Amino acid sequence: MLTQETKRHIDAARQVLVGVVPNPSSQIDQITNALIYKFMDDMDQSAIKAGGEPSFFIEELEPYAWTRLMDSRLGNQERMNLYSEALAKFSEAKQLPELFRGIFKSAFLPYRSPEVLGLFLKEINYFDYSNSEELGNAYEYLLSIMSSQGDAGQFRTPRHIIDFIVAAINPTKDDKILDPACGTSGFLISAYKHILEKHNNKNLDLSENKKKPLTPDQRKVLMNNFEGYDVDPGMVRISQVNMYLHQFRNPKIFNYNTLSQEERWADKFDVILANPPFMSPKGGVSTHNKFSVQSNRSEVLFVDYIVNHLRPKGRAGIIVPEGIIFQSGKAYKQLRKNLLENGLYAVVSLPSGVFQPYSGVKTSILLFDNEYARKNSEILFIKVENDGFDLGAQRRANYKNDLPEALEIINLWKSGKEIKSKLAVYVEKSKIGKNNTYNLSYERYNIMTNQRNAKWSLVRLGNVCKTTSGGTPLKHKEEYYQNGTIPWLRSGEVEQGFIERSKLFITQEGLKNSSAKIFPVNTVLIAMYGATAGKVGLLKFESATNQAICGVLPSDKFIPGFLFQMLKNQKDIMLRLAGGGAQSNISQSIIKDLKIPLPPLEIQEQLVAELEVYQNIISGAKQIVQNWKPKINIDPKWQKVTLEVITDLIQRGKTPIYGNSKVQVIKSGQARGYFEFDFSKKHFVTKDFILDHRQLRERDLLINSTGVGTAGRMTLFKLDGEFVVDGHITIVRIKPNMAKSDYVLYALNSIYGFKGLENMAQGNGGQIELSLSKIKNLEVPLPSIKIQQQIIEKIEYERSSVESAKKLIKIYEQKTKDVLSKLWSE
Repeated sequence: MLTQETKRHIDAARQVLVGVVPNPSSQIDQITNALIYKFMDDMDQSAIKAGGEPSFFIEELEPYAWTRLMDSRLGNQERMNLYSEALAKFSEAKQLPELFRGIFKSAFLPYRSPEVLGLFLKEINYFDYSNSEELGNAYEYLLSIMSSQGDAGQFRTPRHIIDFIVAAINPTKDDKILDPACGTSGFLISAYKHILEKHNNKNLDLSENKKKPLTPDQRKVLMNNFEGYDVDPGMVRISQVNMYLHQFRNPKIFNYNTLSQEERWADKFDVILANPPFMSPKGGVSTHNKFSVQSNRSEVLFVDYIVNHLRPKGRAGIIVPEGIIFQSGKAYKQLRKNLLENGLYAVVSLPSGVFQPYSGVKTSILLFDNEYARKNSEILFIKVENDGFDLGAQRRANYKNDLPEALEIINLWKSGKEIKSKLAVYVEKSKIGKNNTYNLSYERYNIMTNQRNAKWSLVRLGNVCKTTSGGTPLKHKEEYYQNGTIPWLRSGEVEQGFIERSKLFITQEGLKNSSAKIFPVNTVLIAMYGATAGKVGLLKFESATNQAICGVLPSDKFIPGFLFQMLKNQKDIMLRLAGGGAQSNISQSIIKDLKIPLPPLEIQEQLVAELEVYQNIISGAKQIVQNWKPKINIDPKWQKVTLEVITDLIQRGKTPIYGNSKVQVIKSGQARGYFEFDFSKKHFVTKDFILDHRQLRERDLLINSTGVGTAGRMTLFKLDGEFVVDGHITIVRIKPNMAKSDYVLYALNSIYGFKGLENMAQGNGGQIELSLSKIKNLEVPLPSIKIQQQIIEKIEYERSSVESAKKLIKIYEQKTKDVLSKLWSE
């Protein structure tokens, strides 16, 4: 795994070089060449310690061994002379393989500063090839700095995830093994080590899984069983070096485009291991017609390729993005159908932080075994929530790790034992294909399993209630809207509560000439897509809706308030079934397929009575939170000044290139007003980002300056750590001898408010902007510092009541969930 120490030393090496080698691409060459040099000597030293002979620094190269190069008795000038001579010698040394001679043929030292080289080699000296992933980690981190990986959807697979997949597939010495998107050969090397470990003669008596030691001839055959393809020549070079340093004298790593070239199409393999690129180029992938699923999406084609290149008893482990698991496109559904029919036996859902710091992308692992799958009628679904590391950008090791249990579940299941675990769900293949979507989401089938334990009988919502959706009259037809009297709701007005009014109205003509229809009182409305997707409301007046709302019509089986509460409680389930994320699209079929407990009506009445008490408390508390606004009684004697007069800085932030440093970026949507920030998703700048005067200081006032719904929002910064803001936020730095930042925040909210500032913004549609000149000219009443402090204390006292109301909301929302959860348990 890419550790903070690895990043620190690579960053330090780049910083040493930047003055003499400013080009990032040239820095990569210098660092990778030095690492290969160092690792050759590491392998020699390892061989010597094991009682063997060195193979690299022998004969005329012996004086150039890294251990001699770093001898503390050498001066920097002597070290530079030795290093330069070594690079020239490597390209001609016969004892080095042709691969290494080719790499060093173009290697040279592009600067003549002994001091710079000394500092540079000191950073390289940190790395040790006892960890075979170090070369790949370093190289791919360098690429991530240049953003060439993330743009292609390529993210380095963490070592422990590679080892988990390899252990689950369990390759043998007789297997022909391929990685069709091999990167730096992490999967191939892990598979090789796995096989060697099984034949380790030191532990023959400890496990029945141990095999006899490999003979020299078997080792030779084994070395010939590994192949890798990669479209990037730089990756191929690093991969070949990595394989060679693991004793592969002729590594079979090919510069080959798996998706567009056909020369190796006929080759079949016993084992395929891969984490293929997730992203497709603009316009899609150009390929040929040999794939069984026609698509221009790289993730679809890679999975299709792997399944079709396994031998009859072949096995595979593939990391895939979530689109493969549930997307509704024709190619995705056809692919999932093919997988169920061709070897898929398990789906392992991984947490979304596994690929940090490169990306927070959500992924799953697909496991294939053609022979086992033919005999088994079920698919195993496993959800890994913890992988042994924090899921943030830093990825620090912790004690929470579901991977060992997940591996045990897989191995026991393949041996015929189905064990109960909160991580696992076993599902018949026939059920997966029942609705023709072939959804492979753990969540869908875990929900079904949990529902079997319900206290009351479950009914399918579509069997006991009618559902329908609304429509939108043509916008350009004035007669459909002008002077309309029929309430017409949009999905944004469905907000988890009673719906008692609409903002818009349509005419009878608009109703008649569209798919809009009038829903009766007590219809339960569900927002199917948009910002409020999954939210549920109970209609308290007759109204039409747009097509983004599903109406669940009243039924004699349910008391309206009970059905409302049950569906409201299933918001997360609906979003998970829809695939989650910001663009969730909940179909009517998902809503109809929901299973709802059906207690007797008198039980429903009792529950509704209890829940209405809770709801009234929640609604009352929400009224406090939503309507509270700081109010300052302004004395006309107070001096009024413009904001510019009492500030040291009024300046927009700068939207940076995002990376994985420790400097966090606050985006405009994350500054939520007053003192609140939403960091459910975090963003960081690149390591080479230069902090300036716009680095946030405690009590900087942040004003969102663009966008409808966000422009004008004011938030006071009081956080620990290094932060900057993007270009959509204005930083206002108050002069502490003239005003208190808290007072200015409250004064601006009292006088203008969020909406008042938003109304000052100019622009069209959603592209509005609050200019710096308008912010600078905002008027602020300016009493003495003493009076400002008194005002702050008074408002803070009021705000403490608002915070108490927020806590009350959480308490009674949990009480509501607890009451409803009793319906699902014995």
